Amino acid sequence: MSLVEQAIARLRNQQSGAKTPVLGGSVAKSVVPPIVIQSEDSKAANRLAIDANALRAGGYLPETSKDRQFADQYQRIKRPLIEKALSGDDAGGEPRIIIVTSAVPGDGKTFTSINLAFCMALERDISILLVDSDVAKHHITDIFGLQHRKGLLDALTDESLDPEALVVPTSSRGFSILPAGTRVEGTAELVSSNRMRQIVTTLCSRSPRRILLLDSPPLLITNEGRSLVKVAGQVVLVVRAGETPRHAVQAAIDMIDEKQAGGVILNQVKVGFTEGYYGYGAYGKPADSP
Repeated sequence: MSLVEQAIARLRNQQSGAKTPVLGGSVAKSVVPPIVIQSEDSKAANRLAIDANALRAGGYLPETSKDRQFADQYQRIKRPLIEKALSGDDAGGEPRIIIVTSAVPGDGKTFTSINLAFCMALERDISILLVDSDVAKHHITDIFGLQHRKGLLDALTDESLDPEALVVPTSSRGFSILPAGTRVEGTAELVSSNRMRQIVTTLCSRSPRRILLLDSPPLLITNEGRSLVKVAGQVVLVVRAGETPRHAVQAAIDMIDEKQAGGVILNQVKVGFTEGYYGYGAYGKPADSP
């Protein structure tokens, strides 16, 4: 077991005392974004048609043979997040604003964001707005073919824009996307501005049953990631076992307030004879940390 795995194993029993399932899965391996086709149906002219086969071919959805396995995994991951989101407990910020991030690039946070969003959107009583807030990379925007749509950055630079008008509904019930928008300079300052807080507050206020899921830049290499943590009510940290240095995991955890704890997803853990597993649990300081 690597140092990262040992650290996360200790983190599991720190704050919530909840049981922590070990979950199976794999990360996206393709770097070629699939094409997702716009619907031509006159009744849904502005609705994005989700092409699951293209997403699967690009490595952003699990293989068909693993669909049920992944469904079980994400069911267990999403439940505490949804319960806290709807609890009304805003001691750590608006709990309906959930950030999915990582310490460093390559840990699988965008794959996690997409699959978690789809799974959460299956709930009958809530809706999910997936926000591409990785404004430097635009991964979500590129994956869903929304490169030419206005989005978050446009709303940040033009206060006359209603951010709700930039939300793209999709053919998947309860699931919509806010693209990153037009590339501009000075994104760190924009994301840390009061306007950013106004935007997420406005998006939340449109429905008491809407949950915002923000795909965030890595915490240790971008100012944008650190700024986004400040607007979140819950933070989910994705860590790749055997790859992410333990000191990087701890440094990322230290940036997150205990009240924002949404959990750690340990990606690519080896369990017994099976590879490619996720571990999920609460986080805090490891017992033997200085």
